[in-house]
Amino acid sequence: MKTINIKIITSFLLIFYFASIDVKAKQIAIVIDDIGYHQRDLEFLTLPGQLSYSILPHTPYSQIFATLASQSNKELLLHVPMQALNDKELGPGALTLNMTKEQLQQTLGTALASLPQVKGVNNHMGSALTQQSQAMKWTMEVLKKRHLYFLDSRTTDLSQAQNAANFLGVANISRQVFLDNITTAEQLQLRFDELKQQATKHNFAIAIAHPYPETIAFLRKALPQLSEQGFELVPVSQLVEHKYIQLAQAEGKRISARTR
Repeated sequence: MKTINIKIITSFLLIFYFASIDVKAKQIAIVIDDIGYHQRDLEFLTLPGQLSYSILPHTPYSQIFATLASQSNKELLLHVPMQALNDKELGPGALTLNMTKEQLQQTLGTALASLPQVKGVNNHMGSALTQQSQAMKWTMEVLKKRHLYFLDSRTTDLSQAQNAANFLGVANISRQVFLDNITTAEQLQLRFDELKQQATKHNFAIAIAHPYPETIAFLRKALPQLSEQGFELVPVSQLVEHKYIQLAQAEGKRISARTR
């Protein structure tokens, strides 16, 4: 009798399992960054659909926002200030290049403990720190212990964040579009159209926006149209899961091809 290869059988079972999961196409996640400094940020919770919100640690409205968002089943991220190339002021809970491993991980751990509702983390600024592989590995060690995902805001094309996350086995994904670097109605619409084009091309896309009055006015009109146009607004974590389902399916196809 031929010996049965358990690994091959397991791989085929995984292929069958992931193929059986219905992953809808054209999914969009929109993250509202920089939440926590102003009472007006709370108004963003009145927007329709499954938006995600990234909260700056130790800010005046971080706790009340997290409480109200959780009551409305909104997904939350911790928006961790990280050192930028232009040395802008970072605010409380910041991670900087001169920190030791212990200092960085303790600072991040304290920020996370203050907002236990979060499912993931993304960087606030960070164009300097995210280029440093060692600092990113220290960061990802904390996230791995807490089973959190990392969304790379991609404030620099030289970011090492996802490489560090992959190395340590931390689920991760990256932003495609900034919606409101320019807050005119024309530019907001242009970036929103770009977001939909990315979702159409790749079946998903992630945008980051900010709690500006112009942004909330635009989204209040634009979000209800998404479903009519064939898009689904989802939390970031759903796209993270989608990414790894696709990776598992691709790996399954490679295994299947090798064992034929």
